[in-house]
Amino acid sequence: MSATPLYIICSPRPQVGKTLLARLLTEFLLLKNGDVAAFDVNLKEPSLLDFLPKVTETADVIDTFGKMQLMDRVILDDGLAKVIDLGFHAFDEFFKMTEEIGLLKEAARRHVAPMILFMADTDRVSARAHEMLRDRIPRINLITVDNEFIIRGELPLAMAGGRLFRLPALPGFLKTYIDRLNFSFTGYLRQERDSSTELHQWIRRNYLAFRELELSLILQRS
Repeated sequence: MSATPLYIICSPRPQVGKTLLARLLTEFLLLKNGDVAAFDVNLKEPSLLDFLPKVTETADVIDTFGKMQLMDRVILDDGLAKVIDLGFHAFDEFFKMTEEIGLLKEAARRHVAPMILFMADTDRVSARAHEMLRDRIPRINLITVDNEFIIRGELPLAMAGGRLFRLPALPGFLKTYIDRLNFSFTGYLRQERDSSTELHQWIRRNYLAFRELELSLILQRS
């Protein structure tokens, strides 16, 4: 049997598309598996909880109790995929905690496969954070997300060498459309009969990319 996946979507910077990616991934897993557990570690609104309240719960890493409560839920080999939407305010504290408790070793012992999806940006804060993750996280567990809406051009060289996930940009008017709290990506696929629309193809492309990510996880664990 394959390991239980744990997706940690993160950035030390706000407004880089982190919650958008968390929404897409959570809806994909819900469609594919029928269930998913998502955790919202954010201060600002709107957040993942606002978009997907039925499968999302809030979490924090401010104190020891909050940290252990979150870890107890996500390092659990129950076959249920987990998604953490990690707010930029909690980035440093979260990865300090994972270092202290030996998250990767503990996850491997419990047959859980963490995947850290880092939202790339071109600023110094992102560069330092990405370097820190490269030093601590094995290459196979660290995936750099190239959000083309944020990165207008090539990725910084230091971020381009590992595993990549490309999130295509959408026109501004479609971005506004999908940012509505009642919008569902899977609902749109089911309701929109014209599969040639730009949004339909964008959602399908991302869902297929998530499927490839899952397959790579299965292959690396087999």
